[in-house]
Amino acid sequence: MNNVKELYDLWLKNTQDNKEVYDELLAVKDNENEIADRFYRNLEFGTAGLRGVLGAGTNRLNSYTVNQATQGLATYLSSEISSPSVAIAYDSRINSDVFAIGSACVLAANGIKTYLYPELVPTPMLSFAVRELKCSAGINITASHNPAKYNGYKCYDANGYQITDAAAAKIYGYIQNTDIFNDIKLADFENAVADGMIEYIGRDVYEKFYSAVISRLVNPDVCRNSDLKIIYTPLNGTGNLPVREVLDRIGFKDVKVVPEQELPDGNFPTCPFPNPEIRQAFECAIKLAESDRADLLLATDPDCDRVGIAILDDGEYKLLTGNEVGALLTEYLLSCRKANGTLPSNGVILKSFVTTKLIDAIAKDFNCTVVNLLTGFKYIGEYITKLEQAGEADRFILGTEESYGYLSGTHARDKDAVVGSMLICEMTAYYKSKGKTLIQVLDELARKYGVYLNTLLNFTFEGADGMERMKQIMTDLRKTVPEKIADKTVVSVSDYSSGETRDTITGKIAPIDLPKSNVVEFILSDGSGVIVRPSGTEPKIKLYITSVSDKKDDAVKTAESIGEEMKKLMGIC
Repeated sequence: MNNVKELYDLWLKNTQDNKEVYDELLAVKDNENEIADRFYRNLEFGTAGLRGVLGAGTNRLNSYTVNQATQGLATYLSSEISSPSVAIAYDSRINSDVFAIGSACVLAANGIKTYLYPELVPTPMLSFAVRELKCSAGINITASHNPAKYNGYKCYDANGYQITDAAAAKIYGYIQNTDIFNDIKLADFENAVADGMIEYIGRDVYEKFYSAVISRLVNPDVCRNSDLKIIYTPLNGTGNLPVREVLDRIGFKDVKVVPEQELPDGNFPTCPFPNPEIRQAFECAIKLAESDRADLLLATDPDCDRVGIAILDDGEYKLLTGNEVGALLTEYLLSCRKANGTLPSNGVILKSFVTTKLIDAIAKDFNCTVVNLLTGFKYIGEYITKLEQAGEADRFILGTEESYGYLSGTHARDKDAVVGSMLICEMTAYYKSKGKTLIQVLDELARKYGVYLNTLLNFTFEGADGMERMKQIMTDLRKTVPEKIADKTVVSVSDYSSGETRDTITGKIAPIDLPKSNVVEFILSDGSGVIVRPSGTEPKIKLYITSVSDKKDDAVKTAESIGEEMKKLMGIC
């Protein structure tokens, strides 16, 4: 506690010229627990950059911690690259613009040319700008779909995907050696713009991005001739202008926007959890649809890298999962590209290993290779880059994650809800022209391939105690492998941190050809399984449960049993 108190006093002394931070610190001076939570650690910088609760302290996201991270990045770039440059983007969250401008000023003061978007834009537009402007790195100020109290700082490399472990470790080393009050260089913003060290990203980059997205259409005539009715919500984030612009350009004219979620607002007043994975994100859209029925409800998260949908089915709106949409897009793209002669003979689908195996079954029918990668879209981005370097970029069909992330095309190296929204609308219009809804197409896939039920359970562990508990749960699962889960024998266990899979029946050990990751996977005797993965950006442990059956009811029962048994094993009531 003494070290925490010393840090608190140091911050009080050095933030008196920052009224907002200083007053916030003064307000908690008699609250030991609050002070401890703010100063018991520094926000850790990793491959996803920084993410934390907004506020004053070393364990909070604020101008000091953001500028310290940028100084570390600047020192790293200057030591590794001759004449480095950086692109910066930001979302609608509280202080995102402030942190973006501050980061630009730090880079400029370090002699690093910086390209700054003049307004909030989706995450994939940052990835695009890094490559288009041939930058050495990128910074995106965003906390994706987290609640309003969070913000974040994502760092991208020259390839347009999030930095590697090795780069993150080097940058973190420089950050740790940067005194947060004395070692940060800071230029005047207006002077840096006038001197050309900070340059606003021009409309030509926007246009090139839009053109790249629209080039991914498979059936352009379907869009131009469709009577599809769409209700769209950007959830008070960055998707509002780009998504609507693309949909308008390709021919969708009946697009209504949820008015109370249209404009940027980091407080997310109508949607405390601006996450298109959950039904709450669609409540305003569903209410709007009561007076004007739409075929499709579309929602993008605040930084517009994830997209969720709800489909009108028998008079009610049904939300589709990321796994379901990924499977639908796989079937649509492969079948239509085969029909129009644009499907490569050696096509590649890239997905995270926790994403539905239904995609593997569909792709097999089209002689298309599925590559399963670690969770995190940067691994998909890395693979696309390898294809591009080998002159095989045209083999890439789709990148998809169960967490509502999709990418078609090589214009970005991160998930892209702009192109995802466009393809979902095209796909829905195509099947509507055939007299089908997406629900009916899913039923057809189930009849053909079987029911693939994928269930995601999230368990949150807040504060210092929560982080320690998460570590202990993962340690215990590795130390004591259960013989059975839900009355089914555990036939194999994979520890992605050691890079090994062990057959529990024969004892045989096989290597895992993926980077090390804090993940444990159990496969059961009936082909079902569960993956346990602590989130890399949130205080959560995620369970990815898979059950496969000819009947949906049986798959549901198996998934529920696995979930209950895993909660017992993890000590969660």
